[in-house]
Amino acid sequence: MIACPPDEECVLGAALRMQAARQPGKVFIRFDDGSAWTYAQALQEGLVCAGGLRALGVRQGELVAVWLPNGPEMVRCWFGLALLGAVLVPLNTAWRGAVLAHALRNAEPRLAIVHADLAALLPEAAPAGLQQAVVVGGAIPPPAASFQWHGAQSLLGEPLAPEELPRVRPWDLHCIVYTSGTTGNSKGVLTSHLHLATMATAGRDMVTGEDHRLVTLPLFHAGGLLNVLGMLLKGGSLSLVSMFKTATFWQTVRETGATTLTLLGAMSGFLMKAPVQPGERDHSLRSISLVPYPADGEAFAKRFGVAVYTSYNSSETSNPLVSGGQPKATGVCGRPRAGVQARLVDDHDFDVPEGSVGELVLRTELPWAMSHGYHRDPEATAATWRNGWFHTGELFRRDADGDYFFVDRKKDALRRRGENVSSAEVERELLAHPAVLEAAVVGVPSEFGEDDVLAVIALRPASSLDPQELIAFLAPRMAHFMVPRYVRIVDALPRTETHKVQKYQLRQQGITPGTWDRERAGIKLRQERVGASRATE
Repeated sequence: MIACPPDEECVLGAALRMQAARQPGKVFIRFDDGSAWTYAQALQEGLVCAGGLRALGVRQGELVAVWLPNGPEMVRCWFGLALLGAVLVPLNTAWRGAVLAHALRNAEPRLAIVHADLAALLPEAAPAGLQQAVVVGGAIPPPAASFQWHGAQSLLGEPLAPEELPRVRPWDLHCIVYTSGTTGNSKGVLTSHLHLATMATAGRDMVTGEDHRLVTLPLFHAGGLLNVLGMLLKGGSLSLVSMFKTATFWQTVRETGATTLTLLGAMSGFLMKAPVQPGERDHSLRSISLVPYPADGEAFAKRFGVAVYTSYNSSETSNPLVSGGQPKATGVCGRPRAGVQARLVDDHDFDVPEGSVGELVLRTELPWAMSHGYHRDPEATAATWRNGWFHTGELFRRDADGDYFFVDRKKDALRRRGENVSSAEVERELLAHPAVLEAAVVGVPSEFGEDDVLAVIALRPASSLDPQELIAFLAPRMAHFMVPRYVRIVDALPRTETHKVQKYQLRQQGITPGTWDRERAGIKLRQERVGASRATE
């Protein structure tokens, strides 16, 4: 018999009320600015924000866009929305232009909550239905046509009493997280309360309520949300920092007393490439999840004196593959956790022979433990969840012991330093340049792991283009992590008989002689400062 978990085990508002009653004085979350909330204070902050949101007309089930960096304001808005039963739509603070406009058009929120550093960008990207925004972290911008600004004080309403809160159920929509598309625009992943809770706790038995987690991942990504929610559900504590910074990482670990954390993508590579320092093993960490598992994973564990784990996850799933401690094989992702079925299939969804490479498809025994689709995109939903299985779009192999190994991406999305990049979105901006006739974007291996972005372009007749001019054109039009590092100019892109670009050829060719390297040219891009956050590579 499969039973639905109690609300307190998977619904944020119910779990927060329970922990505040059980351990009101325990510090739950510490912030970069030195402030800290106990469980009782975290509940009170959420209730106050819920009162402000309700005064602004927000009701259960309504989508609200939140464009904020990590910090107390972001958590307060998230908790206030969850207590009201409204839906969090977090937006990447690096988004600009068409990518931002697409997400807002897809979500169609009536209200947005935005940092003052970003507010001026909102009216131009906003769809017609978005005409109000609350500005936090600074002054309200000048008036804009048919756009109403509210000050941050509007989020500080009369705290709602428990009897005023609606009942939120495990299958109710918790948030919509935008993840990069494969051959088109970014898609909004529908995430129920039970889905995010399962992602936050399943396969994480090594973390307990006695742990203190360091969260360096942004809360506009599922990885950041699940790490905060996971500690709430376990009754533990955490430190939420603005961003991962290699130079101060171990200092931050010592100052926070963190016992566990997750490092994504190139983060572990940055730490391993840093010079050896005295006292590197003098810290509080006891376990780290390295995702994906790097070639030097064992060396990382030995150098820093920590137990390491790995897993496989995506915004649509819930940690379907998890490893035991101290994995030894490069690329391993672990085995299916309890309650997950996994298969490797061919293009027609039939199992590939044992030992062969196939696409990983998944399903869970517990209803609502994975995403139930893409927001306002029934075609993508049907294609991805076809034949009763979620199709990851990624190729794996399985060894004789039952361990799954990541091989390659079947889709065109690539990943750079912890951020998903849609090749289609980058190509769209490349094609906006008047000298570019056609463009293709692929990932090439980075020295830090994951991918760097290679743009291969063909120019219009009688046109010329300096790569530095192209980068200057692209930088204000997209997030810093999307801007290509490499640019190659060719006469024409390789295509099939049906005119599809043969990207596999471009990947195989990689960095050819004559390919221009932005970093070698001395052009390094950083995320713009928003509030207290600043990117460090």
